[in-house]
Amino acid sequence: MSNELTSEEKFWAKKLKEHWKGLAIAIIGVILAFMGAVLVLNVYMSTSPIGAQGTALIGEWTIDWVVGFLIQYTGWALLIVGVPSALFFGLGGYLWWRRLPEEEKQEWKEREKRDKPRRKEKYGGGGGGGFGMFIAYIIYHLINGTNNIQFGSKSYRFWVDTWFATLTWLFIFFGIPVIIILIIVYFAYWKKKSE
Repeated sequence: MSNELTSEEKFWAKKLKEHWKGLAIAIIGVILAFMGAVLVLNVYMSTSPIGAQGTALIGEWTIDWVVGFLIQYTGWALLIVGVPSALFFGLGGYLWWRRLPEEEKQEWKEREKRDKPRRKEKYGGGGGGGFGMFIAYIIYHLINGTNNIQFGSKSYRFWVDTWFATLTWLFIFFGIPVIIILIIVYFAYWKKKSE
């Protein structure tokens, strides 16, 4: 294991020395993309009617405003920062790969084919549950007609209670079918195999 780790370290040290200019350009590109995203956020907050050009208080915000703000900011950030960044990194990676000698290309390809523990085996999840809960929370408020209530007009207890109500409906909506399917699978397959 230590020999493999040493060879890994040697491989990456060698590649960093050979391609330090490309790495420096990529780091500068990431920094510029981040700065561009922050700049787009700043300009969008100052000019957007959502949030009253940045003058609205938190208590004046509604779920409609939050969703609209996130969707519109994401669109502008993708248009102004995301597309140029994708072109920059895609074209840069393509040109870098084309300039590599055939021996080095083969070395990279062989490295990819080697049997290594796959990331999926160690992967614990991506946190999509939080985003899914946010979407369900928005849908709950849309259905109940409370999506345009200012945050400051209700107590925090209202918002927490609606969060728990959303969670309850998610358990009902997904939990009951899962329980029914598990019961069917148990009696149809697992119980027969154990007998």
